[in-house]
Amino acid sequence: MQATDLVTGSGTQLQVGRGAIVNYTLWLYDETKPEGKGTQVQSYDNFSFAFGYGQVISGWEIGLDGMKVGGKRRLVIPPDYAYGASGSGNIPGNATLVFDIDLVGVY
Repeated sequence: MQATDLVTGSGTQLQVGRGAIVNYTLWLYDETKPEGKGTQVQSYDNFSFAFGYGQVISGWEIGLDGMKVGGKRRLVIPPDYAYGASGSGNIPGNATLVFDIDLVGVY
């Protein structure tokens, strides 16, 4: 599990029990590609969820902790913290994932 701040936010800090609104792009990890970004799988704006309640993969729960509004973070998430051996939709089993996530709001 790897979390890298691309932009450090200066707004409200995300905490357990708060709602989050994010924009994100998801790629399958490919070590032969720049920044490990292989095939783009998904992109979503204004995705909202309650932080700390298991509504998202555990890699997000770990990797977004402490992030502030206005921040952008890259998460490289191994399968054990994502969708495991079973995969999900167009994400194959045992896939390592790369997310670029912008925290646009906390409520």
